[in-house]
Amino acid sequence: MNTRVKRLLLPVGGAVTAAGLLGGALVSPAQAAAPGGGTVVGATVPASDADAAVRFWLWSSGRALRDAIEYHPDYKVVKHTDRLVSTGGPSSDGKAGIIPAIGEEGKSSATVKNVNLPKTVGKVFFLIGNQPYWCTASSVQSQYHNVVATAGHCAYNTDRDRHVLDRWVFVPGYYQGKAPWGIYVGKQAFVHYDFDVYEDYDRDYAFVTVYNGVGGYGWQVVPYEYGRRFTGEKKVEDAVKVSAAEYRAHGWSKQYFLDGPITKTTWKDPEKTFVGKKYGKVEWYEVSQPDYEAAPDVERVGDVSGPVKGKEEVSKDKWDHYTGPGTKTSEGEGDATKYFIVHYALRQWYHQQAYKITKYRILILKDVGRLGDNVGGQGFAWNQKVGAGAVYVFGYPAAEHPDGNKPYSGVTPKWCYGKPSRTVTDAKLKIEEQIALKCAFTAGADGGPWLLKYKSATRLGFLNGVTSAFGDADKNGRIDLVTSAYFDGETAAVYKAAASSWSGSILPKYSDNQTHLVQH
Repeated sequence: MNTRVKRLLLPVGGAVTAAGLLGGALVSPAQAAAPGGGTVVGATVPASDADAAVRFWLWSSGRALRDAIEYHPDYKVVKHTDRLVSTGGPSSDGKAGIIPAIGEEGKSSATVKNVNLPKTVGKVFFLIGNQPYWCTASSVQSQYHNVVATAGHCAYNTDRDRHVLDRWVFVPGYYQGKAPWGIYVGKQAFVHYDFDVYEDYDRDYAFVTVYNGVGGYGWQVVPYEYGRRFTGEKKVEDAVKVSAAEYRAHGWSKQYFLDGPITKTTWKDPEKTFVGKKYGKVEWYEVSQPDYEAAPDVERVGDVSGPVKGKEEVSKDKWDHYTGPGTKTSEGEGDATKYFIVHYALRQWYHQQAYKITKYRILILKDVGRLGDNVGGQGFAWNQKVGAGAVYVFGYPAAEHPDGNKPYSGVTPKWCYGKPSRTVTDAKLKIEEQIALKCAFTAGADGGPWLLKYKSATRLGFLNGVTSAFGDADKNGRIDLVTSAYFDGETAAVYKAAASSWSGSILPKYSDNQTHLVQH
């Protein structure tokens, strides 16, 4: 039966996205309806929470990643493989459409015999209670190169009727605790209205926008005050000495003096600050005769002949143009006149100061950029005729078969190939028109991409499904069937809502110019 028949309350627009499943409760349609009534948008995961999620998974060299187990919501309760029943094929709801993969825009297809695994495939990790789980997922084309496609039940816990995207992250190319292209924290999840409201597995898909990837730790220059207050691991770096003029040019800088209060400053020699007789070294500086006479005897500088520091004979021209603190005098008359400048000086105590550029570097997570820029993104196809073309299905199968046989470890991705040739139903999961493919994958492959026209040379194709359920068609205790929701125009509407949403970075942006001039 078509999904438009089995539901009663489909808003205008055909598909509703449940965005914001990653943090907090979903906002109801009455609270947050987008223009036209097509989407429902809840709260996003703030960058601070995303940062905490990354640190959780990276703690103890990725221990939480290694402790995660494969997830399938129906697997541990009831093995529903014997409930899948074959029926007729699903019908499209409009014209077929495709969106090329990242880097494949405008290119023609080519045939390659070898199968290279796509770089876009990896694992999504999340928590339910205290248990870490994982599913399979893939990067997909989007405006901002930031969208991950997976199964709806890998983005929403239908068994407990609450969100599962607690600390939800995507790790492309994941292998035994390693994240070769970084960890990408989910920002918003987009699912179909029927899956969110009715737990309808005919709409078991999700498109999740992710923040820029984070790839381990690195040293980052930060603003001076931030670095000074930072309590984590940090370094203080002093660069080369700078002049006092350079120092003064940065008026925002805080000044430090090694000893004593400042009593008087002169820019005659800007490298020195006078601080009083109890501190540092002693030096004299020139003052006017009135200032000299007003100063205490202890500060006056004199020679053996009197209180005058020096009587300088100068030319008539220099004498005429002199404007300094000294006193001008002359002796004699006419051509015999001699011209003098009498200099007066006071003692002052000072400490020598050095001016250096100081940088704080703190140990922070490194931003490795956008998901699609690092691993690419699969194209997207909808309303394709079932069985008209073969698909590759990729995933990380891990669970045992119903008879207990366990051929997979979940460590490395595997693939199946073939033409979807039947539609299956399952009343418990509200499956009425999923498509199926002959494949022996087990749980862990949930959410894995179904790629139409996959090219091994480029490792790219068109996403046309995601693994949803598993079946035992011949009833021999071994899974031999995997299923996916049929991607139609309503699926495309959900995808396009995610594909046009921006994410950004979870880390602050600093430059090496974030320095501070400190006086020593």
